[in-house]
Amino acid sequence: MSDDAVDPRRRRFLTGTTVVIGGIGAAFTAVPFLSSFQPSAKAKAIGAPVEVDISKLEPGQRVVQKWRGKPVWVVRRTPEMLENLKSFDASALRDPKSEKSEQPEYAKNDWRSDKPEYLVLVGICTHLGCSPSFIPEAGAPEVGATWKGGFFCPCHGSKFDLAGRVYAGVPAPSNMVVPPYRFLTDTKLIVGEDKGAAA
Repeated sequence: MSDDAVDPRRRRFLTGTTVVIGGIGAAFTAVPFLSSFQPSAKAKAIGAPVEVDISKLEPGQRVVQKWRGKPVWVVRRTPEMLENLKSFDASALRDPKSEKSEQPEYAKNDWRSDKPEYLVLVGICTHLGCSPSFIPEAGAPEVGATWKGGFFCPCHGSKFDLAGRVYAGVPAPSNMVVPPYRFLTDTKLIVGEDKGAAA
């Protein structure tokens, strides 16, 4: 075989090797480029669902969890609190049936919750964004003798009942927001995922 003769097997081997090495290089180049399209960990955390442990939440207490940069309250209502909601004078509320308020369909009821015992709310007044005080005691002196328990906004005097429904005649225009949520177990719920979401 002369020096000028071409070995087709060697040429195929070199061509195949070049293609494989080129493909590996292209993949290594593409990975960082494609991953730059993914949201950052911070962006994921801002809107990501959060798990809330309610195993130690006693009746009449509230736990606060942050979701999307806002406080989310989980209140475990007592039987007395639920009775007070049943006997509430609907004419004292701006939107008693929650028809003009933001909540998932499964929370569009007198308790504004999936399970009557647990209330889940975004803890922000619908007037100008202050955080109302949780005053669960009926007849609390700072709110008045007719108070049946609920949330009082000290900024401008808006009042909400123990379902987050706004009283009539106060600055807040609507009921407090009920975020999407679902129960994972009897002692854990996830805020930011709807009840119908797959487990």
